[in-house]
Amino acid sequence: MKFMKLGSKPDLFQSEGNNVRFVSSELATDVIIIVDEVKFYLHKFPLLSKSYRLQRLILEANCEDTDKITMNDFPGGPRAFEICAKFCYGMTVTLNAYNVVAARCAAEYLEMTEDVEKGNLIYKIEVFLNSSVLRSWRDSIIVLQTTTSLMPWSEELKIEGRCIDSIASKSSADPSSVHWSYTYNNRPIISDNKITEIQQKNLVPKDWWIEDICELDVDLYKRTMVAIKSRGRMSSDLIIEALKAYAMRWLPDSYDTLVADDYIRRNKSLVETIIWLLPSDKASVCSCRFLLKLLKVVILVDSGCFLKEELMNRISTQLDKATVKDLLIPSRSSGEISYDVPLVQSLVNRFMMQERSARDLDYDDCENRGGLVLGHASLLSVGKLVDGYLVEIGSDPKLSMSSFVDLVQSLPDAARPTHDGLYAAIDIFLKEHPELTKADKKKLCSLLDLKKLTPGASIHAAQNDRLPLRVVVQVLFFEQMRAASTAGTLKAATNSILNGSTRLTGEVEEEWEAPASDNCKSLEKQLRFLKVEEDERLRRETKNENEKDNKSRLLPSRSRRILDKFWAGKVQVVQNNRSSETSGSSQSPPTSANPVEASTTKSSGSSSRHRRHSVS
Repeated sequence: MKFMKLGSKPDLFQSEGNNVRFVSSELATDVIIIVDEVKFYLHKFPLLSKSYRLQRLILEANCEDTDKITMNDFPGGPRAFEICAKFCYGMTVTLNAYNVVAARCAAEYLEMTEDVEKGNLIYKIEVFLNSSVLRSWRDSIIVLQTTTSLMPWSEELKIEGRCIDSIASKSSADPSSVHWSYTYNNRPIISDNKITEIQQKNLVPKDWWIEDICELDVDLYKRTMVAIKSRGRMSSDLIIEALKAYAMRWLPDSYDTLVADDYIRRNKSLVETIIWLLPSDKASVCSCRFLLKLLKVVILVDSGCFLKEELMNRISTQLDKATVKDLLIPSRSSGEISYDVPLVQSLVNRFMMQERSARDLDYDDCENRGGLVLGHASLLSVGKLVDGYLVEIGSDPKLSMSSFVDLVQSLPDAARPTHDGLYAAIDIFLKEHPELTKADKKKLCSLLDLKKLTPGASIHAAQNDRLPLRVVVQVLFFEQMRAASTAGTLKAATNSILNGSTRLTGEVEEEWEAPASDNCKSLEKQLRFLKVEEDERLRRETKNENEKDNKSRLLPSRSRRILDKFWAGKVQVVQNNRSSETSGSSQSPPTSANPVEASTTKSSGSSSRHRRHSVS
């Protein structure tokens, strides 16, 4: 830190209590100057030789036959006046970045100009400011911080403007020319070799200036950033990084602190300033997480619709980069849902409008033409994001079904290649809303495309007591059709190869026979697993029949009947497939009403090619 010493005489100022200051001297004091209830017992002559204002005030006091002069509006208070008084006495005074602004404002107030005496205090302070303080990076920031308590004097003397220009000039300089000290804790994650290389070359990062100016209050920070941007040397990405650092420094993470009466006004001003300073050029990309954090603050502190709309438009352009946690914005309406679901609904709608506009193609037409949008990464990411958000909000008992359905339907089918995420959200919603009617459950489950469920999700759905009976039947049916389709495709491919080359018949059968059998048996294994689960559940219910009524047995019995029908259907399919094929090397065994017996009979009396059709 730079400093300057004035005067050479020893400091003779002494205190008597907290409100009395006097000069220890053989001469009696002849004037009392009161500054903010602090009395200074001084001599007239040293003061008259330096201050034109004190000359007038002492003359007026003599006319009124009093030795007291009161100055209640003195800039900088008693400490600043004492600096000026010591300078008048020629005593040693040390000026630095912390007190130079107060001394400069006090000297201006006392009119300690060159007209009174050459080399007066104003002149000396200006030399110190221009030659030392404003040439120092840290001192310029410290001096700028001290100007806040000395308004409007510091502004009239243009000290703020000079400090801001100095900071903007240094921050915009080429990093290779930076030779002063600065604060930098934003260390990137790099290898040890890279760190050694940086240390050897003594490289300065481009964002070296960001952390130091974060110590400024909102108004000064805004003026400083405007000056930096106006120079046109700073990239938009660095401006955004600076705004992120400032928001992280001052915006609280706690909801209670954010909306507390003591801080809400400051937080409102802070978030408005940050949004106002965001670069407007399309080339600059601000992270979606940062924008959503700002949006959360805007809503909680009620900064107005204009800022909210501005942020929502920015967020919707990159909604695919958001996370579920980022979207969990608390609702301000008391007694309603926990999170602001309409806000997320609006973001999704805006995203879809921009997607349609960018591609100049309606999504419904795309799907009819073969799903042209399926490969669009951003749409798939938003689909996954919305399903994850539905899982989080689905556990809220106050969430209405209409809000849930609207959010599901806000995306086209192309956004969901699989419906596992949507199924999980619907399952949670059904669990937390047991009061839903059959019609509501039917409407909710109609949002699912059961053909898009993976085998794992299908197994879970087949055992889900909360789903309607019709949905469970459809799940089992589609799983059977999927297995049959897989087996049929493999059979057609094999027949084509057999017709084209009889020499490779044996080799081809060996290659496709095992996978087909595995695919067909996978459904049998799943259904057998379900049957075992149902039997186990029925045994548990029988054991605890004193605790459960007949109603609790309805669903297992229902599921058991469904499974028995499916087993009977499997046997019928086996009989049909076996009877439709002829082979000289094997003979079809008789069918059995028991699926286990039928499977045993087939395995003992069929060749490998016929065993492939034992499970349909």
